[in-house]
Formats: sequence, C-alpha cells, structure tokens
Amino acid sequence: MRYRRLGSTGLQVSALSFGAWLTFGQQIGRDAARELIAEAWDNGINFFDNAEVYAQGEAERVMGDVIADLRLPRDGFAVSSKVMFGAAHDPRPMQKGLSRKHVRDACDAALSRLRVDYLDLFFCHRPDPDTPIEETVRAMDDLIRQGKVLYWGTSEWAAGQIREAAKIARHHGLSAPSMEQPQYNILHRQRVELEYAPLYAELGLGATTWSPLASGLLTGKYNEAVPQDARLGLEGHGWLQRTVMGGEDNNRLIRARRFSALAQELGHVPAVLAIAWCLRNPHVSTVILGASRSEQLRQNLQALALADTVEESVWRRLEAVAS
Repeated sequence: MRYRRLGSTGLQVSALSFGAWLTFGQQIGRDAARELIAEAWDNGINFFDNAEVYAQGEAERVMGDVIADLRLPRDGFAVSSKVMFGAAHDPRPMQKGLSRKHVRDACDAALSRLRVDYLDLFFCHRPDPDTPIEETVRAMDDLIRQGKVLYWGTSEWAAGQIREAAKIARHHGLSAPSMEQPQYNILHRQRVELEYAPLYAELGLGATTWSPLASGLLTGKYNEAVPQDARLGLEGHGWLQRTVMGGEDNNRLIRARRFSALAQELGHVPAVLAIAWCLRNPHVSTVILGASRSEQLRQNLQALALADTVEESVWRRLEAVAS
C-alpha cells in the first residue's frame, strides 16, 4: 500500500480506501462485511468511509461492529461519517440538514453506531440551502474543539461554497474544511480537475474521491445488459441505474463500452485500469473502493502497481475513447 497526505494536513491515508455505500447493511451480510474489512486492513487500507444515510445508519452499525470484532487498533485507522440526509427513512425537519443541532446529533449518533470515541473525518454530505454556511462552520468547529471530530470537510459542494466556508473559518479563527469528497472517474472529471483546481493550493484541500468505476459501468459488466444480481439490477436501485447510465442517448454507457474494449485490447482488466487512472491525479488523497466480495477487492487493489506501469501515451488513448 502507498500512503498520501490528506491535503495539507499531516494525516497519512492509504491511496486506496474502503467505503460502505450500497453494500453494508443492504447488499451483503455481516460475515461478508467482516471478511472485506479484514482483507482491506491486511492489505494496508487504513481509511474506512461511511455516512449516516447509508442503509439508514445500518452501514455504520455493521462497520463499527466488524471493526470492534477484528480489534483493529484505534490509532491505526481513520473512519468517517457524513451528515445531511439523516438516518431515518423519512426524517423530520430537525433530523436532517446542516443546522448546528443536526450536525451535533448526527455526530453523536455516528460515534455510537461506529463504536468509536471520535470521528477522524466528518463530511457535510451535500450543501444545505436552508442553513447559513457560517452556522455549519461553527458547528463543525465546536465538534473539533470537543474532540469528537479531527478533520471536517464537504462532499459535492461547489467551489464557491467551499471557499466561503474557508473564508468564514479564517475570519473567525475557526477550523476550516480540510477535504472534499467528490465523484471522480474517467467519465466524470470536470469538478475535480477544473472546478476545484485552484482550491488544492489555495486551501490545502484534499480529495477523497468516490465511484472510480462509475458504479460499475467501467467494469464492462453492463455493456450488454444489467445483470439482476449486479448493483444496478437490485430491487430499489432503479434511480441509480438511471443516474449511472446517463440520458436517453446512453452516452455514458457508450463511452464506458469504448473504455472497456480498449482496456481489454491492451490486456488489462477494465476495473483495475479505471482505478489506476484515478490514482494518477496528485490531488487525490485517496480513492474510495466499494466491493461486495473479497476477490473483487483483491483484484481492485492491483491498481496500485498498474498506475506506475502504464505509459502516458496509453492514458491519453484511454481518455480519448472515454471522452
């Protein structure tokens, strides 16, 4: 495993990390979750990502139970949560958003579910149009001063909103956002590579990116049809299938087909190559992997070695066919 600083902080996170979105508490059971966390840890992964809304809190409960069962040393790993959408199936007004109240309540609930005394990373899962950014910055600063959170950040915020949060923090002597968690893959590049470009140096922002495989689209398994046992084919995931596949012209699927075809022509597993492509970006602190089977995770970890062996001309070809 290789380790990278989380932006300008001193925290060293594994270049590949592991997340629980759509798997823990939904797609897989506790035994499979335990096997995956153990596999990740044994391969040097030290950052485990989660959120209050994942399986309405069940993903955090499963992860916390598994980490405690494996007796991972608390000083050896980082765990995150995210606040915005709430953990209830139908949250009431105070059970969601980025108000001071919900930020505090969500943190306490995540600590309980994850069975830890503090969160290493705490993300504002999306912007909240109903809460002033200053209120959220102050709420996060409170949690840091109380020792409940070490670093706070955002997920899918506009660059202007992140910059405003940092300006407020600097003006009042508060803790500023340290990281952003955006989607990033060869089909979805603009926000990380263009919109956030000034923020890496200006704010010392670190990126903990999600969906390196575009929810499986870049593996090639959806090239012909959607298998019923695959993530996009699961009951209740129709919204995800529509989002991932793109509009009526299926442009994302067409681009993904071209990518996987070229990857296979080059003799590489498309999924591994797609993850390796993400690792090439020096502003990416860690690429969050998702997996439902240990063999899948082991295969994806091969991206670490592959990232340094592919020639620049090949990366340009891959970007061209995926554009």
